[in-house]
Amino acid sequence: MTNRPYALMWSGGKDSALALDRARRAGVEVARLISFYDSETRRVRFHATRLEMLQAQARAIGIKLHTVPTTWSDMEANLLRELGSLSAQGFAGVVLGDIHLADVRSWYERRVTAAGLEHVEPIWGEPPQALLDEFISSGGRAVLTCVELAKLDESWLGRTTDAAFASEIVKTGVDACGENGEYHSFAFAGPVFRQPVRWVAGERRLDAGFAQLDLT
Repeated sequence: MTNRPYALMWSGGKDSALALDRARRAGVEVARLISFYDSETRRVRFHATRLEMLQAQARAIGIKLHTVPTTWSDMEANLLRELGSLSAQGFAGVVLGDIHLADVRSWYERRVTAAGLEHVEPIWGEPPQALLDEFISSGGRAVLTCVELAKLDESWLGRTTDAAFASEIVKTGVDACGENGEYHSFAFAGPVFRQPVRWVAGERRLDAGFAQLDLT
């Protein structure tokens, strides 16, 4: 394992937290979290997480957070700029939390490796239910901030990932980790956090077939 640092793509959700935990336990030095957020809403796309909540997570984790405002159309250009910056600063690679969406992984992998960086996927290819169980059994907790209403009803919004959640989500027939976009989350406790992140549930809103929960 190289002594050079790695960056981790941080969405704020449970899969990012589990990828960080796995990477650390494998001896990877993650020295920076990178979050892309919508420049208009100042929220993480899909997760609907406010920028200040990402900052609260980073403080609780103890890793520097680098946030990048972007529009959807400018995402690739902004990503390429960030990857080039990481390479120039001596970073060894980038850690991501993909599970089984091969097209998504390939899109990032081509760009990461083209920048001369190692592409690391600590939770890739593993059964989603097993990954969810590992996150929960390690003490990991996340609150659902977004659900796709065609796949999960609004009652799931605001649920916390715990043993009851794990047993119930599998009965719905959706991906246990929400890898196909069924739900997104905000991680607030677990082994990567030095202390839990405090949050308060705010307003709920509907957005193009998704129900979202605001956290403050």
